[in-house]
Amino acid sequence: MNRNWQVFLVTFCLTGWWFALQAQDTVHYSGNTIVNVDYHHGQLSPVVGVHSMQIFRANREHPELADGFGFTYNHAPMLCYWNNAFYVEYLSDKVGESVPPGQTLVITSKDGQTWSKPTVVFPPYKIPDGTTKPGHQGVAKDLYSVMHQRMGWYVSKSKRLLVLGFYGICLDGHDDPNDGLGIGRVVREVYPSGKYGPIYFIHYNPPWNEQNTSSPFYKTSKDKGFVAACDELMADPLMMMQWFEETDRKDPLIPFHKDYKAFNFYHLPDGRVVGLWKFALTSISTDNGKTWPTNAARAPHFVTSNAKIWGQRTSDGKYATVYNPSEFRWPLATSVSKDGLDYTNLLLVNGEISTMRYGGAYKSYGPQYTRGIEEGNGTPPDGKLWVTYSMNKEDIWVSSIPVPVTDIAAEHANEVFNDMPTGKELEKWNVFSPLWAHAGIEKMADGTRVLALNDHDNFDYAKAERVVPTSKRLITDFTLVAGQANTGMLDIEFQDEKGNEAIRLTLDSTGAFTSKAGYRNKNVLKKYEANKPYHITLKLNTDTRFYTINVDGKDVLTNLFFAPVHSIKRVVFRTGGVRRFPNADTPTDQDYDLPKAGESAKPAVFYIKSFKTSNF
Repeated sequence: MNRNWQVFLVTFCLTGWWFALQAQDTVHYSGNTIVNVDYHHGQLSPVVGVHSMQIFRANREHPELADGFGFTYNHAPMLCYWNNAFYVEYLSDKVGESVPPGQTLVITSKDGQTWSKPTVVFPPYKIPDGTTKPGHQGVAKDLYSVMHQRMGWYVSKSKRLLVLGFYGICLDGHDDPNDGLGIGRVVREVYPSGKYGPIYFIHYNPPWNEQNTSSPFYKTSKDKGFVAACDELMADPLMMMQWFEETDRKDPLIPFHKDYKAFNFYHLPDGRVVGLWKFALTSISTDNGKTWPTNAARAPHFVTSNAKIWGQRTSDGKYATVYNPSEFRWPLATSVSKDGLDYTNLLLVNGEISTMRYGGAYKSYGPQYTRGIEEGNGTPPDGKLWVTYSMNKEDIWVSSIPVPVTDIAAEHANEVFNDMPTGKELEKWNVFSPLWAHAGIEKMADGTRVLALNDHDNFDYAKAERVVPTSKRLITDFTLVAGQANTGMLDIEFQDEKGNEAIRLTLDSTGAFTSKAGYRNKNVLKKYEANKPYHITLKLNTDTRFYTINVDGKDVLTNLFFAPVHSIKRVVFRTGGVRRFPNADTPTDQDYDLPKAGESAKPAVFYIKSFKTSNF
């Protein structure tokens, strides 16, 4: 071997070793799963037991059913858990992103299931006429602010809860509210009673100050505990890192002046702090956020675009990131790490894209801008990973993710919902539950507890999904009651781990009960009856691709799968058809509203009394 070749090999090996060493000491993804954006779910395997719930639904036509204002751009939610309750803060603009007027609202819940109506915490702020920005030709006239906040909550050491927002200025549709030229950051205290203290400015951008703004400076408060909590907040460099985008670019409060967006952080077991930004930029601080390396680097093999990424330590001592693992804002997924650096898998959290009902500037499709509960901002007693996000920058959602995070069903289903402990019935079920298409446990008229899928939404559906042990020969046994036979629909699908459907049964709005057979359908029953329980058994074999349906003890149909799969892992009940819009080729901006976007549909409900699976 000649010397040049020896030098090359040594250099190559050392370079590879160096890159491997660097990857080991930074956030990176070592798994093999990637997303297929032709599917809203990305063909990812779902985390078992995720419950995704819409907590705010925009409505311009009937604002009394929404926020009382009819604003249809709702985005950037933030989450905390304090005083035995969940709090979600989000910003809201009338039609589109950063188009005035803008305000910030809060929604609360004691149990994570039932949520309050939104309350305005930071109303629109009148910009003084004649206001200008350096380098911009616009001049404010009858103009209101927009809200922009990368940090929403802070729980002090004295257990006071502060809610924060930022009043930004947009002089026209292309102006930027987080350019460091807005007015300043506001704060108020949340009291244990649920009421809110006065609004104060906690920090100004030049040239704004106490004399030319309409709310007082926080130091003027007579509540010394409140002032101390604000001072404590501003003494924490990790809190200040979240303020960077909105503050003056030379602000000495900010430890790290780089044009990185949407910072969040978590601590490693050795005390170092991992920082995450948009585009999966990442860096590590060794002094609790006071200083950072000169440049952040993109986390190796993380795929994500300009939506936010969330990372935190979970209740089992592991770590999780939650983000959109594609160049689009779908699906919403999670990846798990044992040490906070090496993320090894990629699993589905929410693979739905609700219909965007209202057009508007920069409204992106999909579940996006996710945020969990920041360190110090509370710990829900259930040990789950809770996140909040917007859907289409229109509606606000939360998801609860069981910990430990897994996509494996260890045992077959054996669930008679009325016989199960209250509150435990859906622990193994994945639920997608819009406000107008609710999925959850309810009581029928006779008092029997069942899994109910309600739907009076023209633009969305309820869905309940059961992950089962991966099976090639599966028997599924369930008892179903339709609350009507003249409206609504229910699809029942048998899918593989990637969400590929093999069998689809449908109860439609005409009373027909059918099974998909290629292009056409075959009858299971010519007519199903309202309020009549049907005991249904479906026996399938993925090798032969045949299945047999038995209704009330009688075989009624033997048929072929309409699409082949190697195995079955998921059984889905859904009150609407498959959605394929939007897709990767859909135009970026929707500039139109849908007809009758605020109107409801005729109600329909389907009850599942029991659900069991086994192999044969």
